[in-house]
Amino acid sequence: MKSRLANFLKIFIILLIGFGVFLWAGLFLDTQPVHALPEYAVRTDESCAACHVNPGGGGPRTLRGLLWAAQGQPDQMPELANILIAPGVSDGAELYDIACSSCHGQQGEGIFGLKLTGTSVKESKIRSNILRGRLRSGMPSYEGQFTNKQLDALVLFVTELSAGKAETLPDFYELPPAALSNGVHEANPNSGGN
Repeated sequence: MKSRLANFLKIFIILLIGFGVFLWAGLFLDTQPVHALPEYAVRTDESCAACHVNPGGGGPRTLRGLLWAAQGQPDQMPELANILIAPGVSDGAELYDIACSSCHGQQGEGIFGLKLTGTSVKESKIRSNILRGRLRSGMPSYEGQFTNKQLDALVLFVTELSAGKAETLPDFYELPPAALSNGVHEANPNSGGN
């Protein structure tokens, strides 16, 4: 019985020392902040959205991400000065859908990014966050990627969204039912095809 207790105490002390070493190593050896971003963020100091459209990492990449990957994943992300995200788009809801919804949600409910709906964030804070980004929360800077009119439309839309007054784009669009005749889809003779 004494030998069992002695073995138990030895194992307990070894585990306790091991846990202490583990804590010490975690606190003192790796002091570089990561800001809750995945693998390359420590090297590039950029958020996931700099490369990925989808916060999970898969899916289509951004132009910056494609160029970064083509350059062999260097420690510095390429700058895309004067490259617009959505050329020709002027509607705030559409701009939000293109640039913001993959992180903040289609309705502003928050997915990877912060929840926006019903938060009553001030217009000046929204504009500042869009232009400067919020690195610690993973939001990239969009400075120079919207025209002044686009930025104003986007800020107005997000301000209304945060106040709970915005009309967001639908999650899906209803399609009319297919036209069937005798159980066979009738082709439009003017539509071309095979």
